[in-house]
This record gives sequence, C-alpha cells and structure tokens, in this order.
Amino acid sequence: MPTTKKRINISLPADVEASLSKLAERDDMPQATKAVYLLKLAIEIDEDDVFNSVAAERDTKGAKFVSHKKAWA
Repeated sequence: MPTTKKRINISLPADVEASLSKLAERDDMPQATKAVYLLKLAIEIDEDDVFNSVAAERDTKGAKFVSHKKAWA
C-alpha cells in the first residue's frame, strides 16, 4: 500500500541508535515515530536560532518600534 509520507534512509552511529532506542522504549512508541518527533523539535530549535539572529541584528540603538497591533494588521 503506497504512503503519502516521504521515506528516507539514514545510517545512525551506534550511540545515536542506542539513545533513540532507549527514548522510544521509554515513551512506548516506535523508533521511527520518536525520530520524527525529535527531527521536528530540532527543526523548531534551528528556526528559533535563525529568528533570534535576525532579531539581534535589528535590535540596535535607535531602532524604530512597531506595535504588535500594527505589525500584524
């Protein structure tokens, strides 16, 4: 039966595989499900780092303040 999900094949170092296995067992879920959850979390963290970098560049003395209401209007 075909799936709509993209499949990828990755090779894990032994220590990462062992950690993934223990985490999946702890949370009573398949390793693939735990891997997807951790990848999503890592992507969110990476995205936050990018937004933080942009914000740090814009946060300068004399920067113009825009209210939340106006920014999202």
